[in-house]
Amino acid sequence: MSKVKAAIIGSGNIGTDLMMKMIKYPQNMELAAVVGIDPASEGLAMAREHGVATTHEGIDGLKKLDCYKDLRIAFDATSAYAHKEHDAQLRADGIRVIDLTPAAIGPFTIPPVNMEANLDEPNLNMVTCGGQATIPMVAAVSQVATVHYAEIVASVSSRSAGPGTRANIDEFTRTTARAIEKIGGAAKGKAIIILNPAEPPMIMRDTVFTLSEGADEDAIRASVEAMVAKVKRYVPGYRLKQQVQFERFGDNNPLTIPGMGQFTGVKTMVLLEVEGAGDYLPSYSGNLDIMTAAAKATGELIAERQIAAKEPAE
Repeated sequence: MSKVKAAIIGSGNIGTDLMMKMIKYPQNMELAAVVGIDPASEGLAMAREHGVATTHEGIDGLKKLDCYKDLRIAFDATSAYAHKEHDAQLRADGIRVIDLTPAAIGPFTIPPVNMEANLDEPNLNMVTCGGQATIPMVAAVSQVATVHYAEIVASVSSRSAGPGTRANIDEFTRTTARAIEKIGGAAKGKAIIILNPAEPPMIMRDTVFTLSEGADEDAIRASVEAMVAKVKRYVPGYRLKQQVQFERFGDNNPLTIPGMGQFTGVKTMVLLEVEGAGDYLPSYSGNLDIMTAAAKATGELIAERQIAAKEPAE
């Protein structure tokens, strides 16, 4: 088995961008099918142009395709609601699921933080675009300090927020906040998303605040910069907008936080910019690009394991 057959469910912005990444930068996965529900979908038309099997009949249509019996990985880029049914059917047929919706059925997965630990799971959840961009920074601080609170603000162009993104706004904030705690390592997390209507469209900007203790500024800065380098390996447009900023609070000037009391330690602020690769979507859609890049990187590692398991030992 030289390549693992995979399918993409969802022919909207995210699904189509993932499709173009898989076609333009093939590794160990072969894109066998793209699934949608709109026969006039641009994504389905593009898939057909590249010789990929398509259906506009949803997952029921996918199961009718000849390639279905050979599928080993499925990427779901639909909605949190639809994913629940998709996951049940795909898992029943032994297909590994990579979830790009906020459904959070499987474990939260952030490639540079915990991907290796989740590769044997039947369903991996890619959290959210804001989570993929910001949780690595929270985790970087958590690796060298105790993080009591982390807050992320994801600002994206309203043009890059399609119907699927807008329908999932509530799930975005809840899912991201939970992942900040579970994967980022913060005792308490909060997530905010801003859809900015500015013209020309703005590149994705993210602000990460952490309140921590137990490490000095040099250690935090070094950990953040090392994590940025890891993310850039699969998202070249990921970068610090400016140097990491710090503010220290001591016994003489504690920070009072509503609901949490007084805090002494280090407040860290990380300012990020995420520029998309432009594989299908404009470069300002870094919020979507980082999701599809993370999903592709995860799929490639799963495929690597599946290929190794099928090949005879030397």
